[in-house]
Amino acid sequence: MAQEQVLVTQPLSEGALLLCVAAVAFALVAFGFVVSGPAEVFAGLGRILMARDTLITDYMGLGGIGAALVNAGLLTLIVTFIYRASGATISGGAVACLMLVLGFALFGKNLINIWPIVLGVYVYARFKREPFAKHINTAFFGCALSPVVSEILFSTTLPLHLSLPLALGTGATMGFILAPAAAQLFNAHAGFSLYNMGFTAGIIGTLVVAIYKSYGFVAEPVFIWSTGHNLLLGSFIGVLFLAMIGGGLILDRAALTKLRSILRLDGRSPCDFIAIAGVAPTFVNMGVSGLLTTAYVIAIGGDLNGPVIGAIFSVVGFAAYGKHPRNFVPIMAGVFLASLSKPWGAADPSIVLAALFGTTLAPIAGRFGWGWGIVAGFVHSSTVLTVGALHGGLNLYNNGFAAGIVASVVAPVILAIQSRASTDATDEP
Repeated sequence: MAQEQVLVTQPLSEGALLLCVAAVAFALVAFGFVVSGPAEVFAGLGRILMARDTLITDYMGLGGIGAALVNAGLLTLIVTFIYRASGATISGGAVACLMLVLGFALFGKNLINIWPIVLGVYVYARFKREPFAKHINTAFFGCALSPVVSEILFSTTLPLHLSLPLALGTGATMGFILAPAAAQLFNAHAGFSLYNMGFTAGIIGTLVVAIYKSYGFVAEPVFIWSTGHNLLLGSFIGVLFLAMIGGGLILDRAALTKLRSILRLDGRSPCDFIAIAGVAPTFVNMGVSGLLTTAYVIAIGGDLNGPVIGAIFSVVGFAAYGKHPRNFVPIMAGVFLASLSKPWGAADPSIVLAALFGTTLAPIAGRFGWGWGIVAGFVHSSTVLTVGALHGGLNLYNNGFAAGIVASVVAPVILAIQSRASTDATDEP
């Protein structure tokens, strides 16, 4: 599919866009206090902030539903303020980043552990004599490695006077090297995986874990996964997604018609739907994508909890920057079909997350068709179950790491096959 580059006028200012994100974050805070009450929320927040965050640490299981939602909402409100204060451009990429902060603050990012990494990116910007606003997306996407900070800081093997400076130094160092590494590693998959920072964080996390392991410091596995909240949480996020669709239609009654311009895009990064199609159809795409992915989880008998809702929010966020139903559904179908032929089920925790986060490979389906998208999803479902051991579960974007590997191999192979087919067709008499 050809990538359209016709810019349209935004009906919302960048400040208003930030207010929309802030409204979603505030909704999580308010709902968290309604569900759990202040005493339970603050007690749960204490458990969340002091925990090791190795994959998979469901904050809803660790601190309760209310505390997890409040952590996510408050952190996103703070980050939204930083975007505003920095003067950063609020594009589709920024919306995707903010929604990832919101989603991953349900199972790994919290009000304590992200800041050393952000500081490292800030120092890099100063080193390059560039405004922090230019690197702000890198800073907050790069918080994928925040479990490294928690793992060191709250390790039982080190006293606080050692763990605190070590956590700060390691986090800041990782932040400093994220930007140049991400720029280089993007070339490996050429934009066919939307989670470039997941690929980058996976490689950096692998190096960091290898260094620490060589000194005998090994992260212990964690698995906290809450169940039984589908009706409550499904109703809540369903209302949020319907509000996004409604907001898009209020801004522009023709938003559904204009959504077609998004559905024609292949989604290969960079692909800013807000710049290309406008805010209103982008909001509709975000809401529809959220409803579809939520329906998928419920249909296969999966659980709605911190990690799964975080994965759904990642799809919703990148529905402003590369994903739409026509290009991400084939990836999910590939993961589902793989579950029919392999010794695990579609509703298993890792496979539910693979189906949702694996939609980072949506540009493959968008560019090369549904068939190749299904192949990419099928391959991804196996890859993601293997690569986590490399970084010890300390890269929250494990699926992004796996998908970067898949895209780096699958996309060139597809291009080679298509090139040969094109040459053969040309050579025919």
